[in-house]
This record gives sequence, C-alpha cells and structure tokens, in this order.
Amino acid sequence: MVELPPYLSPSSAAVFVGCPRRWRFKYVDRIHDPSGRAALVGTFAHLVLEHLCGLDAPERNLDVAKRLAAEAWPEFATDEDYLELGLADDEARAFRWQAWLAIAGLWDIEDPSTIEVVSTEQRVKTELGEVPFLGIIDRVDRVDDKLVVSDYKSGTLPGHRWRGEKIQQVMLYGAALEAAMGELPDRVRLLYLGQQILDVHVTERRVEEAIDELGTVWNRVQTACSAEQFEPNPTVLCGWCPFVASCPEGQAELAIRAEAGSLPAHAPAAALVS
Repeated sequence: MVELPPYLSPSSAAVFVGCPRRWRFKYVDRIHDPSGRAALVGTFAHLVLEHLCGLDAPERNLDVAKRLAAEAWPEFATDEDYLELGLADDEARAFRWQAWLAIAGLWDIEDPSTIEVVSTEQRVKTELGEVPFLGIIDRVDRVDDKLVVSDYKSGTLPGHRWRGEKIQQVMLYGAALEAAMGELPDRVRLLYLGQQILDVHVTERRVEEAIDELGTVWNRVQTACSAEQFEPNPTVLCGWCPFVASCPEGQAELAIRAEAGSLPAHAPAAALVS
C-alpha cells in the first residue's frame, strides 16, 4: 500500500485528475518535476506582486514594482528550476520582459493602490468535508467590509468551457478561508494579468459543489494508493510530461501522434519519437 499524502492542494488534485500516473511520479516517488518557462514567469510575477501588495497602499505603483522586480531578480536567477531552462542571454532578456509584462498587467485590470489588502500568500490548512486540505491564497482583500479571494493568473484567459475548473479551485480557497477566519468570502476573483478579471459571487451551493468534487478526487487517491495502481491517462499532454520517458503508455501515445502528424513539434518530449 502506498502511503496517503498528508493533504490535497488544488494543484495536486488537478494533477491527479489529469493523470494519476503523473501524480504518483510527482507526489509519491518525489521525482523532480521542473517548472516550465511559462510557470516560472508566473512564479516571478507572483513574487513581485506579493511584495508589492504587502506595502502600504500609496506605495503600490509601477515604479516601486520595477524596483522590487530588480531586487528580486538576482536571487531568482540562481533558482534551480530557472537555471534548468538553460536560457541564452537573449532568451533571458525575453524571459524578464515577459515577466515584467505580467507584473505590469495588474494595472491593466485594477489599481492596487485602491485595494484594502488583508493578507498575501496566506497559508490555509484545514479539512474540507473529510479531505485534508492545504492551499496558498495569493491575496485576500476586503471590499465593502466583505472578504474577497484574489488569485493571480499569468497565463492566457481560458475559453468559457474551461473556466469552471479554475473557478472551482478558488472556491476551495474561499471554503478554507472560512474555516481559518470564520467568515465566508463574498467573492472570488481570478486576475488574468493584462487581460481581465473573472469575478464570481461565492454561494454555499458553489462551495459545497467544490468540496464534493474534492472529496471525489480524494476517494480516488485513496483507492489508487491502497491498490498501488495509478493508471495513466495518455493524451497530447504527454508531450509536455517530464516523466514520459518512464511511462510506456505515454511513449506509445507520443508514437501514435507522431505517426499521425498530430504531435506538436515544439512539445518537449517530441524528441523521444523523432
């Protein structure tokens, strides 16, 4: 029997739903899962915005954000995941520019100097239903004397059919925040930097649906750990999986897609079948 993890987070639950085999490699076998370029751009933007929104409201401006970014960069540039990207000088400059556009994109959707920030990077650990839960909330605000959960997104705004999962994740943050502070947030917001804000009212029904879905995933995790069976879910995303070299089903999927001409050439794992 594989030992159960001590908790589920929105990200680990999403990995399991996407592919239980990948979940095992990452969370049970603890094989290093390097962050890709897009994820690291988001990590750096989150870091700078965390520091920015920890300042007094009048200090939250673009000039201060530039200073914070410059101060944070030297340490970030020595991080193992960033170094693994192996960026040449021109690529590193493009990375920094992309990260800056994400940071500056906050001002395209809101003025942070007008926000009453309650906390940044708040760690919430609790039980939701019967599921041990851990989450890190990017920002908790207070608007009209009501709590609001704000979650930064540096990626592209998804189409309408793909937004439900993202909204459900921040609903879980809302539920966890209620457990931690005794107050259910009024709204959850997905801040797609430089694009728009998805603003959703929190209701007991929406929270219950999110917790029920988390419970379903937790039950599947328990079953998989008990049976020591973590089935793969081969899709085109195998082309971006860092563990595909250890997954025969993933490699077979890549070979089929390569033969059919449907494997994107820019997929990192495409080299395995070239």
